[in-house]
Amino acid sequence: MARVSDRLPVFPWDRLEPYKAAAAAHPDGVVDLSVGTPVDPVPAVVRRALAEAADSPGYPLTYGTAALREAIAAWFTRRLSAAVAPADVLPLIGSKELVGLLPLLLDLREGDQVAYPALAYPTYEIGALTARAEPVTYDDPVTDLDPSRVRLLWLNTPSNPTGRTLGAAELRRIVDWAREHGVLVVSDECYVELGWETEPVSVLNPQVCGAGHQGLIAVHSLSKRSNFAGYRGAFLAGDPAVVRELLAVRKHLGLIVPAPVQNAMIAALGDQAHVDEQRERYARRRAALRTAFGGAGFRIEHSEASLYLWATRGEPCWDTVGDLAEHGILVAPGEFYGPGGREFVRIAFTATDERVAAAVARLG
Repeated sequence: MARVSDRLPVFPWDRLEPYKAAAAAHPDGVVDLSVGTPVDPVPAVVRRALAEAADSPGYPLTYGTAALREAIAAWFTRRLSAAVAPADVLPLIGSKELVGLLPLLLDLREGDQVAYPALAYPTYEIGALTARAEPVTYDDPVTDLDPSRVRLLWLNTPSNPTGRTLGAAELRRIVDWAREHGVLVVSDECYVELGWETEPVSVLNPQVCGAGHQGLIAVHSLSKRSNFAGYRGAFLAGDPAVVRELLAVRKHLGLIVPAPVQNAMIAALGDQAHVDEQRERYARRRAALRTAFGGAGFRIEHSEASLYLWATRGEPCWDTVGDLAEHGILVAPGEFYGPGGREFVRIAFTATDERVAAAVARLG
């Protein structure tokens, strides 16, 4: 029997294990700035909503409750100035499952291309390979890609790993090109509420796409802004025909967000206070780490949004990872995100205040 795993590369984070062990051997313990997993408490309003829905013996809906879809649509209007109908949204079991499965769900196959940024989240490639489609990268999709072959174009703004953000004019240029050639655009906007030196814009904003969302899907996550990663809650919205097709297939596959998590998502989307509080934490940690790494000889590029600093000392990334591990600091090698990251590391600011302070002291 052929194995899907034979088509896939080694899971990148497995390669970091020896460096994690070295960092953990530091007398004061490891400062883990690698994966970017949330470490702060789940907001009380979210935990209450989860508990209130704990007695949920029946099957939940793949489509989500009407209340959840209305909450998602209201959030798009309130936070992103994008008018989205409740019928045109779909809850997800975290955003990574959608990224990894979307080429399969859209029936892509050999000969079809899935395009994504040259520096990018590795799962875009994994989704293409799983479906036997061809993964291709770009710096500028309008000039670098053959639109006759590209079936799915991933955007990622703000970017993981670089924090680079595409403005409305640049997004509009890409959307116009994609619509002209019948290419589906899916914009991964999971860090859209974490802009530091810029205000990120959604692909569904009318400044970008006009009055309609044809040919466009936006993907969002609650993991970082609401410390929701352990709950696995995310959502997408956009082109009604694409949403209906994804819903039809996902029903058959049983890709359903649990009912208590759906209730928690409603609470998270309806409460801005905890998001503002979390942003303040991240802003404080970001400032401390940026100053410390800059003082230690690193150059920070982009990083105007998201949860990461994209940094280099002009040396191979694994040398940087190894050196920092000797100081008990674990970061992600830029090579994980594409060949262009070979001299960079990605530094997450999702550690606790105490661990960030420890990293600052060691770098100093």
